[in-house]
Amino acid sequence: MMETLILGVGNPILTDDSVGFRIASLLKEAKPEVTVIETTEAGLTLLELIEGYDRVIIIDSVKTGHGEPGHLYELTLEQIDPSWNFCSTHGIDITMAFELGHKLGNKLPDKLSIYGIEVDDNKNFGEKCTIEVERNIPQIVDEIIIREKL
Repeated sequence: MMETLILGVGNPILTDDSVGFRIASLLKEAKPEVTVIETTEAGLTLLELIEGYDRVIIIDSVKTGHGEPGHLYELTLEQIDPSWNFCSTHGIDITMAFELGHKLGNKLPDKLSIYGIEVDDNKNFGEKCTIEVERNIPQIVDEIIIREKL
């Protein structure tokens, strides 16, 4: 059986940056048989969290400046723009972390799904998402369940 990890990334006290946490938490309720981790970690630390899983689904906020807040993007590592700060810390983004992981021989997942949710406010302190993002969360959860066949 394929070991699946859902990884919700973000900061639970930075308004819309908590959206990855919120979605992961709802996925955990809907699919308790799947391993779910909510983390504030990013960059190289993500490699430790995902090692050993066959399939990883990463969910984080993204601020492309092109989409409406609450829009769900399904991304590849190659599509992620470093300026979005997607799963990024200290200048090492998720793409660079995976490249290093491959070079170092880490056991990385065979299947990687990456979801970014367009956000409006990821800088101000707040324990709730903005209205535009909040109203899309249930639909995003359902969409990820369908796309990933969870």
